Amino acid sequence: MKSVIKLELQEAKVMIEAAKQAAEEAGALESICIVDDGGYVIALERMDGGRITGPEIAIAKAFTASGHKRSTHLFNQPGGPATTTGEAFGIHAMLPGKFAIFVGGFPVVVNGQVVGGVGVSGGNGEQDTAVGTAALRALQEYLGSDYEVMTQADIKK
Repeated sequence: MKSVIKLELQEAKVMIEAAKQAAEEAGALESICIVDDGGYVIALERMDGGRITGPEIAIAKAFTASGHKRSTHLFNQPGGPATTTGEAFGIHAMLPGKFAIFVGGFPVVVNGQVVGGVGVSGGNGEQDTAVGTAALRALQEYLGSDYEVMTQADIKK
């Protein structure tokens, strides 16, 4: 039997607020999505003025990060599994519109368990990364020292 940690709305709200603050500091108008371990949306916000395409892209990034247990940009880096020579080339075509293989999606890993994902869309790669990792750091701060949240950009679980 395994004990499971569940990401819930209160934690998602904390993450989104921190992400929005980081987006403002970075000068980006972002859409931010937090999903659970099944890839289902817990919370989603598009900042005023953000692109209308942002929410769907943020959802796809969060879904991919949660479901595949890795940061989305790791798929297409040199030697990555989604590159033309990689073992998973074309994986994004298997779930069209739901699978993202570019920067801005991060799994939410708490005490070694993937409990969800965060997806960020609207800035450039550096901005999306800063905003996503700010959400992860905010979760760590909110949960305190009883929990360990992975907060770096390159996450592969």
